[in-house]
Amino acid sequence: MEKIISTNSSGYRKSLGPGILLAAACIGGSHLVFSTQAGAKFGFSLIGLILLTNLIKYPFLLVGTRFTAVTGLSLLEGFQKRNKLYLPIYLLIGLITGTFTISAVSVVSGLLLKNIIIFSSFPELDLAIGILVVCSLILFIGQYKALDLISKILVFLLTLLTFFAVISLLVKGPVGDINNSFINSNPSPWNMSTLGFLIPLMGWMPGPVELCIWPSLWMFSKAKDSKHTATLKEAEFDFNLGYFITVITAIFFLILGAYTMYGTGDEMIGASNFSFAQNLIRLYTESIGGWAMWIIVPAAFAAMFSTTLTCLDAYPRSISSAHGLITRKDKGNNHTFTEKRRLNKWIIFHVFASFCALIIAKSGGIQVKDYVFAATTGSFLTAPIFAWMAMDTMNSSLVKPEFRYGIFLKIICWFGISFLTIFSLLFVLNKFHGLGQ
Repeated sequence: MEKIISTNSSGYRKSLGPGILLAAACIGGSHLVFSTQAGAKFGFSLIGLILLTNLIKYPFLLVGTRFTAVTGLSLLEGFQKRNKLYLPIYLLIGLITGTFTISAVSVVSGLLLKNIIIFSSFPELDLAIGILVVCSLILFIGQYKALDLISKILVFLLTLLTFFAVISLLVKGPVGDINNSFINSNPSPWNMSTLGFLIPLMGWMPGPVELCIWPSLWMFSKAKDSKHTATLKEAEFDFNLGYFITVITAIFFLILGAYTMYGTGDEMIGASNFSFAQNLIRLYTESIGGWAMWIIVPAAFAAMFSTTLTCLDAYPRSISSAHGLITRKDKGNNHTFTEKRRLNKWIIFHVFASFCALIIAKSGGIQVKDYVFAATTGSFLTAPIFAWMAMDTMNSSLVKPEFRYGIFLKIICWFGISFLTIFSLLFVLNKFHGLGQ
């Protein structure tokens, strides 16, 4: 990428985008489903774990932004140059997790759409398929420019609406007794039996570690559209702004769950797909007031639609880029007509694969929580792999010494890899060998 150095605010404005897109991708299942459920089940006792998970993933998710800003290469190019196994590993895992994730977020989007009267009579899986079609048309017609604009609008909307909902609840007060939930929630989340919830929570909080690839690739499209290549400061400002939004909205949704459901005995995810969305909206509106329907429904749907849209762009974009690099046809930056055509083919592939998964779910009775659990658990169990690849590439000879991570970020990286690995092993032992049962 050609470096265009800017010393005024216009550079920051022109660089704003990839970090907001990352926020749009993150503020979905992890926030709407798991942050809310964490507050509903355990009050404020998991707020520390949510903040810790965001902290330990920060340096890994930052890698794509910093690496591209200082080297002019995509992180996938860095993977290929650093170790010949990194790129095939990413391609293999990305193909599997992409289908599960896109299917999961589209299903949740479809469930929430049923709360709008004109869509209430449609089956949720049919709505999920419709959302995938709409998202693919947006990407085919508007490409990156439409993705960038729509995501900014949706992220602003959901953050603002969720903030208003939180303020309304804080003024009104909680429905249950949450005073002691910080250290002594009932039930307690700190036992082996809750790993089945904690692992998905951490898997998508704020997002899978593999998302480190996405801002790196979006930066090339942003540079082409804005005719401005971000400096390191500009790129990291964009990333940090997006990351701050993901963290603060995670806390917002936890507060919503704690204030509306903790101690009431309500189950946020019921026995059926439909009950999840209905209970979520019903409990919010009962606690805040009927008028809150006009806040909660748009905020929740904006969160999930923005996640579906960004995932449907990012997974095919990263797979297409890896495809181009492995076959040595190009660098996969989507600048040429051939690269754009290949990206469109991969979008079609992911829509078709997700469509097949939804058809199977419709005929086999797979519940929404099964989709979400598969996607989030897979993301968490593969997190140590992607975390190592990102850290190893960032601190390699591909990056000048002055731009590599310092001692503070390196400590967080090593702690993060250890943390993710230990919890992954505990989950496997608990799931398959009954540890703690």
